[in-house]
Amino acid sequence: MSRRTFGFGIIGCGVIAPFHAKAIAELPNARLVAVADTLPERARKLAAQFGVDSHEEPDELLARTDVDIVSVCVPSGLHASVGMRVAAAGKHVVVEKPVEVTLEAADRLIAACRASQVELAVISQHRWDPGVRELKELVESGRLGRLVLGDAVVKWYRTQQYYESGEWRGTKNLDGGGALMNQGVHYVDLLQWVMGPVHQVFARCRTSAHEKIEVEDIAVAVLSFANGAVGILEGTTAVYPGLSERLEITGTEGTVIVEAGELKVRELKDEKGETAPYGGKVATAVEGRGQGAADPADISYRGHREQLADLLAAIEDGRRPFIDGAEARKPLEIILAVYESARTGRDVTMPLTVA
Repeated sequence: MSRRTFGFGIIGCGVIAPFHAKAIAELPNARLVAVADTLPERARKLAAQFGVDSHEEPDELLARTDVDIVSVCVPSGLHASVGMRVAAAGKHVVVEKPVEVTLEAADRLIAACRASQVELAVISQHRWDPGVRELKELVESGRLGRLVLGDAVVKWYRTQQYYESGEWRGTKNLDGGGALMNQGVHYVDLLQWVMGPVHQVFARCRTSAHEKIEVEDIAVAVLSFANGAVGILEGTTAVYPGLSERLEITGTEGTVIVEAGELKVRELKDEKGETAPYGGKVATAVEGRGQGAADPADISYRGHREQLADLLAAIEDGRRPFIDGAEARKPLEIILAVYESARTGRDVTMPLTVA
């Protein structure tokens, strides 16, 4: 039972902010108090939608005594600068993915939250997807055996109009990267969470289907994991009209495929036994499993809700959030290794050196 109700603020009232607002509204021990954006009309629109106060300046929101936690929903390259202001005001920090666009900036944000003795949670809501949870349990129980192959595939589509809809989109300074840093980061996180640390990366990146952007719309990488497994990472915003993201994990005792958060393939030797010498075809979906909720937005903010609930429990219990700054740093480092390998044409070994 919660001992208090936490007041939330949101800084940055763009596309992702309503997901946070909806998630907060469903938590019994949380309430949205105020929102802020340097574009006043955006702040007023979101505030009116959820019946809260709006501010033109983040500092006005941060000065409020009824705000305990702030969701930072600004462009990725501003996460550290805004998050550090939130921490300095004594508020707990929630940052959208990725934690930042460089390791140096991420480390500054992590250090600032530690110095101010506030918690930092970084959104990676797909760790709460039902299929991902089932996959993780199968791996941890040993039922997949020794992991040998892990692939993450995010073949999405973004129009040229998407990249032109905001001055920050597709820029190195504020977006930090393209198909991997912005769209693929969730499944990079899931892949390393399930498979374990990445040891080495070899990659190729291209900007093939979009104009006037500084970042990749196609990225392909071969990953070598510390446990000896290998895998493929694919991320793109150039596949029309956009396919469901997919996680494929194989161990010596079976294979599991998660697609769009739902477990689609579950083939385990301890359930079905060994195949004939030449193998056997796999069913395309686990019997009885649907395609997910009818409302995609409901699936999206449900994960945000679960992650924010974990943060509130962490604050009350005196523990770290499930996905804190150090945990969120891991997929960022992998993505930056992909970019470095693509730039140099060479294998890149982890960990990366921070300038």
